[in-house]
Amino acid sequence: MSPTVFRENGFRYFFFSREEPRMHVHVYSGDGEAKFWLEPEIELARNYRLSRKQLKIAEKTIEERYDELAEAWKTHFGD
Repeated sequence: MSPTVFRENGFRYFFFSREEPRMHVHVYSGDGEAKFWLEPEIELARNYRLSRKQLKIAEKTIEERYDELAEAWKTHFGD
């Protein structure tokens, strides 16, 4: 199961249900995918074919919507 938290700027922001416990988000577009850690700070964990420009857009969105992502993580996985 990989619940979508939201879609913005051509990206899908989502979680994998049975992955590692450290809070993170996956970002997908037709061009590729990336994974960002959300704690202890927002940081690129992996990138698969997204350009630097796309990564900057995704990271900015994550920063702007961090509270929403953190709340969705807690709701989905529990505190």
